[in-house]
Amino acid sequence: KGYPDVMNTLRIVAVDEWHELLGSKRGVMIELALSRITGQREKYTLENKPPLQVWGISATIGNMDEAAEVLLACMKRPGKMVKAQIRKEVRIDSVLPDEIEKYPWAGHLGIKLVDKVIPIIMASTTTLIFINTRGMSEMWYQALLTAAPDLAGAIALHHGSVDRELREWVEENLHTGRLKAVVCTASLDLGVDFRPVETVIQVGSPKGVARFLQRAGRSGHRPDAVSQIFFLPTHSLELVEAAALKEAIEEQFIESRPPMTLCFDVLIQFCCTLAISEGFIGTELFEEIKSTYCYRDITEDEWREVLHYITEGGDALYQYDEYKKVEIIDGIYRITKRRVAMRHRLHIGTIVSDAMLKVKFMSGGFIGVIEEYFISRLELGDVFTLAGRNLELVMIKDMTVVVKKSNAKKSIVPSWNGGRMPLSANLGKKLREKFNEAFGKNGPGKKGPIKDIELKVLRPLFDLQENLSHVPRANELLIEQIETRDGYHLFVYPFEGRLVHEAMAAILAFRISRIRPITFSFAMNDYGFELLSDQPIPVDDSNVYELFSPENLLLDIQRSVNSTEMAKRKFRDVAVIGGLIFQGMPGEQKKARHLQSSASLLFKVFAEYDPNNLLLRQSYQEVFDQQMEEARLRDMLNRIQESDIVITFPQRLTPFCFPIKVDSMREDLSSEKLADRVQRMQAQLDRD
Repeated sequence: KGYPDVMNTLRIVAVDEWHELLGSKRGVMIELALSRITGQREKYTLENKPPLQVWGISATIGNMDEAAEVLLACMKRPGKMVKAQIRKEVRIDSVLPDEIEKYPWAGHLGIKLVDKVIPIIMASTTTLIFINTRGMSEMWYQALLTAAPDLAGAIALHHGSVDRELREWVEENLHTGRLKAVVCTASLDLGVDFRPVETVIQVGSPKGVARFLQRAGRSGHRPDAVSQIFFLPTHSLELVEAAALKEAIEEQFIESRPPMTLCFDVLIQFCCTLAISEGFIGTELFEEIKSTYCYRDITEDEWREVLHYITEGGDALYQYDEYKKVEIIDGIYRITKRRVAMRHRLHIGTIVSDAMLKVKFMSGGFIGVIEEYFISRLELGDVFTLAGRNLELVMIKDMTVVVKKSNAKKSIVPSWNGGRMPLSANLGKKLREKFNEAFGKNGPGKKGPIKDIELKVLRPLFDLQENLSHVPRANELLIEQIETRDGYHLFVYPFEGRLVHEAMAAILAFRISRIRPITFSFAMNDYGFELLSDQPIPVDDSNVYELFSPENLLLDIQRSVNSTEMAKRKFRDVAVIGGLIFQGMPGEQKKARHLQSSASLLFKVFAEYDPNNLLLRQSYQEVFDQQMEEARLRDMLNRIQESDIVITFPQRLTPFCFPIKVDSMREDLSSEKLADRVQRMQAQLDRD
C-alpha cells in the first residue's frame, strides 16, 4: 500500500545479472515493474523530484544493444553502455584421455578420467567441478572420494536438490577457502564471488559459449587474475567442442538471449498484484504496459480480453465465481475479497518448478528434494543416490519421500531434465567449422597442419570415419544409411542440438511416410539423429532436398509432433503463473498430478469454448519457440538447401553414429547392462 509516495523519491534502480533475467518471465516482471514506477512518477509532480536512473549489470552476450533496449524501454530515452576496457584472459586446457576410443559413447568416458582430475585439484587452492546434471554430479562426488579418500571432508557437493542449509554451508566454506573442491551444477553459475577458486573443470559439453565463459569466470575472480578452466570430455567427439569453444571465445562469438514478447500470463498476474494494493485505471495502465518492450505490440482487443478475464473469468469461465477476482469500483480495478488477495500473494512469481518432493529420513532428518517424475518410476525398496548418500525408498506420503540409509553397492542415480539441454546455435556453427578444419582444407586422407591439439588427438577417429563413410565439411550435410540386425538406419548430422533434432526427426519421418507407409523409432543427440525402420528407408538423391525443405514447415510440425500434448504440459505453467490454478497453501502443496489434471481440464474447456483464448495461444507459441526452436529449425533447413547433401552407405556402424545408437539403447537397459553391451559392440567393431 502507498507505494506511489515511496517511488516518487526513488533515485536508482539497479538490475544485476540482467543477461540471466532477459529471455525469461522474471525479466518480463522487471519490465512491468519499471513501467509502473516510471508511469507513477510522471503522474505525481513533486517539487525537486530526483531524476530516476536505471542501471543494468550484465555479462557479455551477443545482443547487448537489444538487452539495453529491453531494460530501458519505458525510460523513453536512449541509454549509455559502459564497458570495462580490460579483456579478461581465459586459459582453456583439455583433459586428454590416454587412448582415443574410435567408437565413442556419451557419458561414460568422464568418470574414467577421474585420475587425471585429482592432480588438478591438488595443485589448486580450490577447484569448482561443473557437471551438467545433478545425477552425474552425485556419481562424480562418489568417484572422487573413492579415488582420493583423503579428500573426505575437503570436498563437497552443491546442486539445487541439496538441502538449502547444506548449500549455504558449502558456499560459506568456499568463501573462507576451507574446501579443496566442490562438485556442482548450474546452481553455482551465478553471483558467486569466491576468491579462493583458482581452477574450474567443466565436465562434458557446456552446450553454449556464454555458459562456458561464465563458468570459466568463476576462477580468478579478480580484475588482473587469469581464469583457468579445464575441459573434460565425456566422450571423445566432445574434444571437437573444446577446440570450437576456444575459437568462439577468441572471436567473442557469444550467444544472444532473445527477449520474450506478449506473455499474457505474467501480465494477468501483474494486474492482480496492482489490484490488491492501490488498484489501477484500465486506460492508464494500458499506456504504461505499452511502453515496455515485451508488450509494445499488444492490441486494444487483447488488453480488453485481459481485463475481461480478471473481472469476469473470460468467455469460458464466466459462470464460476472464483475466476471473478477483480471488481471495478469508481473506475478503479481492485481486489476486495481477502481470500482472493491472500491466494494471489502466495503465488506471486514466475518460476514454476517441476513438482519437487521432499526427501526425509524415517527419523525425520531432511536430505533434499527430488523430481516427482523420477520417484514415480521407483518401486518401494529401491536404492537411489541423493546428496552423496545411498538411500532406500520406504514410502511416499504427502509429497514427501521417506527413506532410510542403505549399504547397497548398486544404486539408481536420479535423472533430471537438465541433461536434456540443447547445444546452442553458435557452438553448432563452430563445431561444423572444426570438422571442416580436421579434413576440409587438405582434402580427405591428406594430413595437413592442424593447429588444435584436440583435433590432432582425434585424427585416428576422423580417419576411420572418412574410410567408412565421410567427415562432413562446413557446407555439407552428411546422411548415412546402414543396415544392421536391428533393421534399416538413417543417420543425419546437422549439429544443431537435441531439441531441433527431435523436431526434425519427427518431421522427416512424417514426410517419408507420405512417400510410402512406414513406421520409425527415433534417437538423437546434439550432433545428429537416427530414424530406424524394419524396411528400407526411401531417401536418395532424387528426393532428399525436398524432404529437408522449409516449405509448409509449421503445418508439418503440427501434423508430425503431438503439439497439442506439448501445449497441454506448457499450459500448466502458464495457468499457474496466470492464477488459473491454485497450487495450495504453504506446507500443503497440491500434487503435480492434480495440477496437471486440473490444467488439462481447463485446457480442454478453452479449446472447446474459447479457442482464441490468450493463454491457450501463448501455450502453443511457447511450445514452438522454446521446445521446438521453430526459428532455428527453419534456419537449419534453409542452410541445408544451400549445402551439398552427401549420402553414404557404410557397411557397419561409424564413429559418428555410434553414440546415437547407444543413446537409443539407453531407454531399455540398466546402466550396467548397457556398459557391457556397448563394450561387446566396440570389441566387435574393432575386430571388423
